[in-house]
This record gives sequence, structure tokens and C-alpha cells, in this order.
Amino acid sequence: MRPAILVVGRRAASVSGLRFSATVAAEAVCEAVFATGGEPLVLHGADRGRLPDLPRRLSGFAGVVLPGGSDLDPAHYGQKRHPQTAPDHDEQDALDLAVARAVLELGIPTLAICRGLQVANTVCGGTLIQHLPPGPVEHLDALHEVTAVSGSRLEAVVGSQAFTVSSYHHQAVDRVGRGLTVTARSTDGCVEALEHTSADLLAVQWHPEDLAASSRQDAVLFADLIDRARTRKEVAA
Repeated sequence: MRPAILVVGRRAASVSGLRFSATVAAEAVCEAVFATGGEPLVLHGADRGRLPDLPRRLSGFAGVVLPGGSDLDPAHYGQKRHPQTAPDHDEQDALDLAVARAVLELGIPTLAICRGLQVANTVCGGTLIQHLPPGPVEHLDALHEVTAVSGSRLEAVVGSQAFTVSSYHHQAVDRVGRGLTVTARSTDGCVEALEHTSADLLAVQWHPEDLAASSRQDAVLFADLIDRARTRKEVAA
């Protein structure tokens, strides 16, 4: 049996072939989960009134992917909006933040990607750089290298050598949240990965789904999530 991996859905105003709005998930994320042995299932973006029931809903899943998306409203980390910050949907923010809190509380194995990392950092009390200034590393729609911190879980998964990642973000971690440890940086010092010291959370700032079919390091991030999910199922059985 494939472990059920919840992929948090994204609200879309319109989707080809559908008459109304939709809750969607990136095909590349779902394919990466499936290719490494998981069964991806999309979490419906229920309204705020149903969020108190979220921990119960999530408890039936073996693992969670908190994927990328648009900018998080900076009000959630106590800042005014930068001119380049473009939050998308208040209800999406509420859902993602609630999922992050629930997986930390319940200990559900989680892979957080790009915005997902930023959401996790925010719920732990961290802050974000709302718009990265120009520098030696291009982070928006670019490829660049990252290196895992020695001794980290990330290093155990991807190895100690620098590797190339697909990057698509203009925001980044500023103050690191409580219980989180930086486990990878790019050559310009930008935080590229976080791990939680007690919860089963691994978060990366890049998009591993983009290169999962050709990059061993990206593929093993999803394989690691499936391994963690299987372990959770076995312990619960």
C-alpha cells in the first residue's frame, strides 16, 4: 500500500475545462510523490470556519507536502507590505498556516517547499525578507547551487556535496523561527533549508519537483518523505 501523502491545494480562480474556481495541486509535485512510492491526495481549501477540524483531518495522512505558491501576507509576521510583495488569497494564507501548525503539533512527516518553508518559519515566530536585493546569486526563475550543513538530516538525505537546484522566489528567511535550524544556504548566504528540532519537518526554499526526474538530490527529498511516512504508518499500526 502506498502511504497517503496530503498535498495542500492551491485556490485557482479558473482552470481549463471547469466552469468555476478550483482547488489544484502542481502536477510535478504529485508526480514526484507518486514516483517515489506515495499516493498524492489534494487537501481541499476549506474556509476558515472549518479550520478547527484540520488536525483531525490531517491525522489520517501518513505525510504532508506544503507546496510553493504566492507571497504570504506580511501581516502574519508583523510587517507592513513591501511594494514588491503580492499576497494572493487570505483564505489560502489561513489554510497554509493552519496546516503548518497542525503538522508541527501532530508530528506528521512533512516536506515544505518554497512558500511552504516561509509559512513554517512564520508559524514558528520567524520573519521574511520581503524582496531580495540584486546580488551574486539569482533566486527568481534561476538555477544555483546549495550545500547542506554538515551533520544535518538534509545532508544525510542529499549528501555533502554542493548541488544545483531550481529556484523561483523573491522572498527569503530573515529571522529564523523558534525550534528551526538552518541546514542549507546558497553561496550568497540565503537560507535554503530549515529543519525542526523536534517535529518531523524538512523545508527547502527551492522547488525540488522541478528537477526530481533528473536530479538525485531532489528525487531523494520526496523518497525521504515517503520513508518517513511509512515509518509513521508502521508505528501507528
